[in-house]
Amino acid sequence: MAQTQKLLEIQNVSKIFRIGGMLMGKKLTAIDDVSLDIDAGKPVILSIVGESGCGKSTLCKMILRLYKPDMGDIRLLGNSYADKKAYNPKQFKLDVQPIFQNPYESFSARKTVDTYLFNTALRLGICKNHAEAEKVVDETLRSVGMSLAVVKDKYPTQFSGGELQRVSIARALITRPKLIIADEPVAAIDASMKMNIVNLFKDLKDQYNVSFIYITHDLSTAYYVSDYIATLYRGGLIEYGPAKEIMDNPAHPYTELLMNAVPRVGDKWDQEMVMPDMEDKEYAITYCKFAPRCPYATDECRKRRPDMIDLGGQRKVLCFHSLVKPQ
Repeated sequence: MAQTQKLLEIQNVSKIFRIGGMLMGKKLTAIDDVSLDIDAGKPVILSIVGESGCGKSTLCKMILRLYKPDMGDIRLLGNSYADKKAYNPKQFKLDVQPIFQNPYESFSARKTVDTYLFNTALRLGICKNHAEAEKVVDETLRSVGMSLAVVKDKYPTQFSGGELQRVSIARALITRPKLIIADEPVAAIDASMKMNIVNLFKDLKDQYNVSFIYITHDLSTAYYVSDYIATLYRGGLIEYGPAKEIMDNPAHPYTELLMNAVPRVGDKWDQEMVMPDMEDKEYAITYCKFAPRCPYATDECRKRRPDMIDLGGQRKVLCFHSLVKPQ
């Protein structure tokens, strides 16, 4: 059987930051030996979930080439990020586009927002002239519920957060990318608009044949929008699999803890889930990082780190005492 081509491969990637001075400072392993991949061909939405400080945004920035991995490799359509000769900055921008958390920080208050859209279309060679760009920009804006007539000559402050995030999504779509990295894209948006934005991702995935990596701590939207979910804890990947299976039947005790706080459709959720504060020392643990908080932890968990277990059906978990047994 021919091996499926991968759109993105994250292979045993780690990222280490130094906190404080060179002599007295500490090392923080923000991403610890993470491996994930997305197949080419059929578009998917992969949500990366976990509490604040778990490494979600660091992983996002490595995929976007804003950070270099200290260990491991990332490959896009088979090309290694470490291969400088294979890197074409323009092609990378065509293939991979970001959507950031706060749309007001993505646009200068001194420029009209349509300036950014036209620049993307013209500078990256999507369109040959302004007339072509107008068609492409308008078409893309209409796909997110806006239009060039609505956006033209207006500044960022003339839009709501939800409207401006739609413009950000349109800007990302202009290049017809293969992958969009959406880093907490609804965190700064009014609660009433959150589902409208994530609904767009579901629609645009098939319309534009684009895969999304949706980075979030908002588990209610992750449950609704995802094809697959990857759970991070203290920089490590602890569970991965089809979204519905993970949400309805988590294999890792930490994922179980997260899922117990997620409202299902029709439930009322009055407050954000609050997880324990990040503790630097937990990142340095050489055994199971969740053991100090885990209700199922045994002596084995406090002696060494578990291996990733293949549960079958595209599911895997980093746990000695998986709540779901391998098939």
